[in-house]
Amino acid sequence: MASSHYYYGWKSFSEDEDRPEKPRRFGVTEIRGPDHCLAGSHDLEDILESLGELVDGLKFSGGSHSLMSKDFIREITDLAHRHNIYVSTGDWAEHLLRKGPSSFKQYVEDCKNLGFDTIELNAGLLELPEEALLRFVRLIKCGGLKAKPQFSIKFDRSDIPSAGDRAFGAYIAPHPRSSEIVEDVDLLIRRAERCLEAGADMIMIDADDVCKYAESLRADIIAKIIGRLGLEKTMFEASNNKTSEWFVKSYGPKVNLFIDHSEVMNLECLRGSSLGRNHASVLGSSFFLI
Repeated sequence: MASSHYYYGWKSFSEDEDRPEKPRRFGVTEIRGPDHCLAGSHDLEDILESLGELVDGLKFSGGSHSLMSKDFIREITDLAHRHNIYVSTGDWAEHLLRKGPSSFKQYVEDCKNLGFDTIELNAGLLELPEEALLRFVRLIKCGGLKAKPQFSIKFDRSDIPSAGDRAFGAYIAPHPRSSEIVEDVDLLIRRAERCLEAGADMIMIDADDVCKYAESLRADIIAKIIGRLGLEKTMFEASNNKTSEWFVKSYGPKVNLFIDHSEVMNLECLRGSSLGRNHASVLGSSFFLI
């Protein structure tokens, strides 16, 4: 692949700047797709041809791959791999539980054959005991793929262990489900730590109630998660450019973010140390109103 300097005269990917060249362990930009591509198969190709060096990952969000033919999925994953971009599943594994315990192992094999590199597990939607979630992580790793559990700050009251059972790694017996939802960042972190010990490659933090809206962003929760898990092992959903700007200003260009494909250039300008603080002056203020 041609050097990134060929595409972006203002941008250089080096260790002494904001991000190194791909594949990157930090400063990862993952974009939502390809559900927007269903309107036109060439939309994603146009995006990656122009911005591929700025993008690290592509996620089939919302189980969109379940609606596509295998040939179309392979076409998308092959396209991403040509640009050195990994491909991740979105929320879908929870729909396999009704098919029996062997269905998840088959799902991992199918994802690998279709060209996926990462399987995302939404821990909240799966509603599994902690040990079962860890087994799923190990199955993904044994299948040769990367595992990325997704956690929310809110839990069912029945998932909260009693005070004497909160030790790291303790087995928590499942309780009957309740209808009361509570916040518990310590439980989120403990379960994320166990997933990382089981082999998970990255922890995705659900934007809802944490960082979906910049005006109500939970800086205390984000600081605690990053402080315990580290920047390299966490990824946050940034729903808009204001949220992305807050993350970069607060934690620097090495923060890992999941964004919409329309925000790629905006985020890269925020990350780019060579642009300075007044990044709007480089592309013009009108660019950020698109």
